[in-house]
Amino acid sequence: MSSEIIWSCLRFGELSTEDLYRVLQLRAEIFVVEQNCVYQDVDGFDQEGLHVIGQLSVSDEAQLICYSRLLPPGAKYEGASVGRVVTKKSARGGGAGKALVLNSLKFCKEYWPDKAITISAQQYLQKFYTDFGFEAESEPYDEDGIPHIRMQLNP
Repeated sequence: MSSEIIWSCLRFGELSTEDLYRVLQLRAEIFVVEQNCVYQDVDGFDQEGLHVIGQLSVSDEAQLICYSRLLPPGAKYEGASVGRVVTKKSARGGGAGKALVLNSLKFCKEYWPDKAITISAQQYLQKFYTDFGFEAESEPYDEDGIPHIRMQLNP
């Protein structure tokens, strides 16, 4: 089995029904069940976003291991944003999360060059995102019962 991640960046209308199901399943698995957080995941932004999908190809069947959603400037923040950043529990610790962020930033810069990128990061991941050049833009705040911090990467 190859451990190489296959990356794609798709508009909402380009997601197959199976892709969308896997994405929503992974987001619920981590954000709702693992983090024990009841919140409205399907928030009306998916349709205008780009969906970064990291999959492993396992004997003709792709296995979704990580995902993020990119929103265009003006959708949520003045600049572009990266959100719903998620890595399957079984894929953590091997660099998939870092590769996901790098690919997400690459796609943001490709689609929206010269725009700042804003994230609402879980506070415990502040150092992780600082390593990519993000800087804190707010004090910690509560989002759905979890401490978050707004961070920005300037062009």
